[in-house]
Amino acid sequence: MHYIFLALMLFILLLIYFKIADHYNIIDKPNHRSAHSEITLRGGGIIYPIAFLLFLTNLFIGHNSTDNFQNYFIFGLGMLALCTISFIDDILDLSSKIRLVFHFISVTLLLYFINAFQLLPIWAIPILFIVIIGILNAYNFMDGINGMTGLYSLVILSTLLYINQNLTKFTDDNFIIYPIVASLVFLFFNFRKKAKCFMGDIGSMGVAFWVLALLGLLMMKTQDIKYILFLTVYGVDVVLTIVERFKLKENIFEAHRRHLYQLFSNEKKVSHLIISSIYTLLQLIINVLVILLKFPNWFIFAMIILPILLLYIIIKYYIKKNLHVNKNEN
Repeated sequence: MHYIFLALMLFILLLIYFKIADHYNIIDKPNHRSAHSEITLRGGGIIYPIAFLLFLTNLFIGHNSTDNFQNYFIFGLGMLALCTISFIDDILDLSSKIRLVFHFISVTLLLYFINAFQLLPIWAIPILFIVIIGILNAYNFMDGINGMTGLYSLVILSTLLYINQNLTKFTDDNFIIYPIVASLVFLFFNFRKKAKCFMGDIGSMGVAFWVLALLGLLMMKTQDIKYILFLTVYGVDVVLTIVERFKLKENIFEAHRRHLYQLFSNEKKVSHLIISSIYTLLQLIINVLVILLKFPNWFIFAMIILPILLLYIIIKYYIKKNLHVNKNEN
């Protein structure tokens, strides 16, 4: 009953946001990078910081220990700072330097939340800053078609909930269930042929921050890095796309349509919902393998990443080859 009430509350609050977004013209206009062609409300991902505030309220009302509340409050400060600057950027298109300052502050709070400063050597901290900021932006890059980030995040969060309940207890169940419910509510409006709203930077950054916090807690608890493979599909697409753009001597900070999902959507005209479902299903299979396989980590990484890399390269090669042939024939 508690989670049904939460879903209804998030549903109502998101509808209220739609009214505000419509009134203030907070919309997503299609451009040459876009995989959509219609003007749509932007910022539906505001549901994630709202879900966290409801989680924190529930924690406070439930009379949890002061230390427990303070720990989640620290995470919340980082998430709300990141979501706030991302929402402003959605509207005003801020300087990358300003965004980077807020990203640095948020990641600092995230590392404090997962106890990284106490558990990891000093030399590892700068690397973590680079990796986390990179993953946050990668998540944002991949949020380009209906259902993609909502579904993908739902699979990761559900896997983490399974681990927390059945394998290794690393956090409060509600800290995972609240973003799961938020994802389901968001997908009701987004997983459609004609979406009611898009996540916007506030959503992709917000849910990525939450997912990274959970992965960080899990990896610190188990001292096992293999769980980073829960981000394999997004990681391969982003990294190989960046490599391709470097090879073509393009500015990697400029808008583009070179991601594999963009080629499927824009050039091959495959349904957004089908593409999102395939990406998500592939990541779900990887998550199951990560949990079940008992081999050394180097073998698990090789067994999962290498086939995905090869599959990505082959598919992209044949799509581009067919497009080149069709262009020449016309």
